[in-house]
Formats: sequence, structure tokens, C-alpha cells
Amino acid sequence: MGIGMTLGSHLSRRAHAYIEQADVVFTLVSDGIVELWLQGMNEDVRSLQPYYQEGKSRMKTYRQMVNAIMAEVSAGRRVCGVFYGHPGVFAWVPHKAIRTARSKGYHAHMEPGISSEDCLYADLGIDPGARGCQHYEASQFMLYRRCIDPSAWLILWQVGVAGDKTLMRFSTGEAHRQVLVDVLARHYTLDHQVVIYRAATLPFQSPRRELLALGALPLAEFGMADTLAIPPARPLEADHEIRARLEALA
Repeated sequence: MGIGMTLGSHLSRRAHAYIEQADVVFTLVSDGIVELWLQGMNEDVRSLQPYYQEGKSRMKTYRQMVNAIMAEVSAGRRVCGVFYGHPGVFAWVPHKAIRTARSKGYHAHMEPGISSEDCLYADLGIDPGARGCQHYEASQFMLYRRCIDPSAWLILWQVGVAGDKTLMRFSTGEAHRQVLVDVLARHYTLDHQVVIYRAATLPFQSPRRELLALGALPLAEFGMADTLAIPPARPLEADHEIRARLEALA
């Protein structure tokens, strides 16, 4: 289940009940304060964060997390996995844990939560229905040729590790971000204004909304939670043939 992005603000009543009624609660959340908050709802809250280690493959880490969850499920206990944001968005472990549990005959389901994407729309004032919105993980965007529409918003997630193919780093540097800029320069000018965004995770925080030119991106500071939002660079292009057909139908 997801508890949303901001501590205490996004938790649904149903999610709250799952946490309280579970025998074991596994957590992978954004802040130690959030873990302490969860411990006030359940006596057995176990953090998955220690499985992360510098230089260790994140895929190995994820599999260990799933194994830890499944060990308690196999023991017949009611298990709740608590993840920040939405548990199905940029989260391999919840999807894998559910598939594994179901394959072994256990009941398992995902409870949605407010994601960083939801916060982004609110904090940046974006209506995805107005101009359209494209979402890609930053490294995947760099490694594969995607058909980009510069008349719509482009959102790139996990920019802090853009270009990493090892799954062992927690950040990449200026050189990797320069490659990202070179890829984006196929579609946008270097003076095009972009936004570095990060949702607030604690009630007293403000979201990060840093505006800068695309060409200045390599020198910017990025963390794992930062997202790059690129506004439309050109107007929508009318399809006159389709418009004519629709007018004829009317």
C-alpha cells in the first residue's frame, strides 16, 4: 500500500486500518520520521532500508526485500508493505511481492496512494489534459529512441541516476547529465526553460520548483527524488484532414 508523499496528509482510512491490523509491517518510506510515525500504529514495523548498500546491485537488494516479505507471508502472518507515494509507481518490490504471493496461493492486492506525479500536477499547475504529458524514466529515455512530442509536457523521473546502467549507484554526475542534455537537444533548444521538481515529504517542507535553462542542467544538484519537468516547446499542430472528416460527420 501507498501512504502518499507528505507525512500524515495522504494516508487513507483504509490504508490506516491495514497498518493497524497487520501482524508485520514492512516499510520503505522517504524519511526516518515517517518510520517513527508508522511505529505508533503497529508494534512490529520493520524497515527495508538497510538492504540498500553502496556498490550493491539494486536488483539484488529488491529481491532480498521480496524474500523478507514472503518469509513472513509463508509463516502465515498478515503482512502489510508500506511504501511512500504510490506503491505501483517506480517500485519493483511491491509488484514482485504481489505476483510471488499470488503464485503461491496467497491473497495479495495493492492499495493505491498519492504519488509524486499527483503532487507534481498540483505543485506545478499542470493539467495533463490540456497539452498532454509524456512520462519516462530518465535512463530508459537515454538508452532508447523515443518518439517525443515537444508540444506536450515531458516528465523525466529519477534524473539523479540518469544514465546509470549498473543499478549500483545512488547518483550520477555532470558528465551523465550532459549526455541527457544532448539527447534532449534533439527536440529542445538549450535555452528552453525546464523545472527541477521534488515533492514535499514533511508538512513543514516546500516542494522544490527550480527553473533553469536546459543547457545549465549538468551543473545542477540532483537527488534520487528529483524529477525533471520540461514544458511544451511549440504549439499544438492541427490535423486538418481529421478535422474535416469530423466536421463532415457533424
